[in-house]
Amino acid sequence: MSHPAADRDEAEQHFADSVLKLRAASPPASFADRDLAGAVRPGSALTGQRCLELFDAQLASRHLDLAARWLRKIGAGFYTIGSSGHEGNAAVAAALRMDDPALLHYRSGAFYQVRAADATPPRDGVRDVLLGLVAAAAEPIAGGRHKVFGRADLHIIPQTSTIASHLPRAVGLAFAQGRAARLGTASRWPADAIVVTSLGDASINHSTAVGALNTAGYCAYQRLPLPLLVVCEDNGLGISVRTPPGWVEAAVSGRPGITYFHADGSDLADVYDTTLAAAALARHHRSPVFLHLSMVRLGGHAGADAEVGYRDRDDVAADLAADPLVGTARLLVEAGVLTPTEVLDRYERGRARILERAQEIAGAPRLATAEQVMVPLAPRNPDAVWADAILATADEDRRRAVFGGRLPESAGPLTLAQTINATLTDALAARPEMMVFGQDVARKGGVYGVTRGLLSRFGAGRVFDTLLDEQAILGLALGAGLDGLLPVPEIQYLAYLHNAADQIRGEAATLSFFSQGQYRNPLVARVAGYAYQEGFGGHFHNDNAIGALRDIPGLIIASPARPEDAAAILRTCLATAAADGSVCVFLEPIALYHARDLYKREDDGWRATYEPPEGWAPGHVPVGRARTHGDGTDLTIMTFGNGLRLSLRAAARLMLEGITSRVVDLRWLAPLPTEDILREARATGRVLIADETRRTAGVSEGVLSILADDRFGGWVRRVTSEDSFVPLGDAADAVLLSQQSIEAAARELMR
Repeated sequence: MSHPAADRDEAEQHFADSVLKLRAASPPASFADRDLAGAVRPGSALTGQRCLELFDAQLASRHLDLAARWLRKIGAGFYTIGSSGHEGNAAVAAALRMDDPALLHYRSGAFYQVRAADATPPRDGVRDVLLGLVAAAAEPIAGGRHKVFGRADLHIIPQTSTIASHLPRAVGLAFAQGRAARLGTASRWPADAIVVTSLGDASINHSTAVGALNTAGYCAYQRLPLPLLVVCEDNGLGISVRTPPGWVEAAVSGRPGITYFHADGSDLADVYDTTLAAAALARHHRSPVFLHLSMVRLGGHAGADAEVGYRDRDDVAADLAADPLVGTARLLVEAGVLTPTEVLDRYERGRARILERAQEIAGAPRLATAEQVMVPLAPRNPDAVWADAILATADEDRRRAVFGGRLPESAGPLTLAQTINATLTDALAARPEMMVFGQDVARKGGVYGVTRGLLSRFGAGRVFDTLLDEQAILGLALGAGLDGLLPVPEIQYLAYLHNAADQIRGEAATLSFFSQGQYRNPLVARVAGYAYQEGFGGHFHNDNAIGALRDIPGLIIASPARPEDAAAILRTCLATAAADGSVCVFLEPIALYHARDLYKREDDGWRATYEPPEGWAPGHVPVGRARTHGDGTDLTIMTFGNGLRLSLRAAARLMLEGITSRVVDLRWLAPLPTEDILREARATGRVLIADETRRTAGVSEGVLSILADDRFGGWVRRVTSEDSFVPLGDAADAVLLSQQSIEAAARELMR
């Protein structure tokens, strides 16, 4: 094994040469006699003592970058995106409070070291990072699942994808600060905390960043409290692509509602003083602030990135000249805190110590089995969910008050839309931490009237309209859930969810996994979806594709069709979010919202009586349990959503031909009800899967896989919608699952 001390790069040599050229202020011979309490330079709030502490954090961050490259070289490390050149963010951490939640950029090494050192008692930030570099199971936040900056007792929330995808959550968390107190629920952070989040200059151009900043400004413009500090660490490069000089300031400084600050990221005192001012404004005015730090990047984007292929020597030399470690050394030397020789001695001692520790940790045990990896992925506590689902009810007086004196159980049979409305009303009455929000959900009551009346019953603090941006809506939910609230966002149409799918895939679904459950973002996203709307159509209002959701690990997807199922399943989703921290998507079939009949006009077969609270326990629907309609012995039809109504009608027609069927409503599309699928398949030996989603990547593929994995020996066939977008008008009938296609497939299967 090569010794890491032998590896030295250009930046290290330049640092040493630059420090030796510094002119000392002739400090006293005894370190104890030096003035460490005074300002490190006139007019600054940064003292010599604090500057020295931050310098140690900067050095630790730099040496950890060296250790990362060495560990990768010997095959013991897995991550080499470093913080070299960005060590000025040490002053950002120092200027904030320990209990200000932070969602950090991947170059925030010095920030992390300051937080760790400032904790009571201090945490070993160097060990934390080294364990992350080698993917050790003992790493305190992700447990070897990813190299992240995060630790719950340091209030650093881990982020694995930092190309702006974490900004909507940061905005949501800032929005939630104070909202929890307003709703009378406990918050994870003090009411006067501010949220800090950082990103690079190239990420400013990402639509997620643009949307998040717009949302922050939108809230501030309406004087809604939003204590957010966005820190842009601008090194002028996005891997190899240069950011035009002046672009970040031009893109952000004129935004309404957002106050802009700038500091020289290579000048620790400037960063510290500017961050103090920026944080004070965000904290006292409860408004968003953008802190722009001009920084440099020393070395390539990551260990394998050869920047000589796209940068000339003058560019590299200019960055070396602005090395923040040299800048801090200059402050300390000119203030008489250290001599140049003492600076270099401090550097070398720190280097040797960290590289020695890297050698010790290189062989730390890692996760070895699928079970170990997946433990925090999707905790399931069915007993806790059952208890939460049936006990989360308001007393009768409260229920009568919110329902205007007419309880839904005495209102006669209800439609699907009316049932969802009543269930949301019951839940809001029982759960003070719950919020319902989205485009058009409040004053209008939703495009289809599903949330009508909730605003007047519960007020704008809990039921409110948002701006038209699905990333912002889901980001608000992620931040609110993180702060102890129970968010129920609405996405107006299934097709619109794809505008913001990464907020579910990359942010919501990963948080518990990469924090070992120390952080979670419970939410129930209501999504109006599927096709079959009469007189209203086109692709964006009739989307039948859910493949982008079904492969997300840990995500719960509920898809009720019947009113009585919708009530019980929605209660279960709320309970699993509250009890397990689950991320749930609740798909609502638009075409069934106001359906009344099943087989013939005015038979009222698609309405159902609402269960009062005493009926919730026997009617509880656990996650992943299907419902079977009928007990036919010839054929099992497996379906969901609109397919249930079509299949029940088809089954009635087939009965006239002597074919007896049982129709299985899957109800849960993730996880699929495996046990029920296999039981009902064996009951007849013939399975027809009626799937309204597309043939490719549709739900039917999952059902087929379950049957194949179990070596089901019977006959199986599927009928689906075509691999097509849904066109306008009657043309939709040509590509969608139909009652006729179900009947024809059933007859063929019976032959």
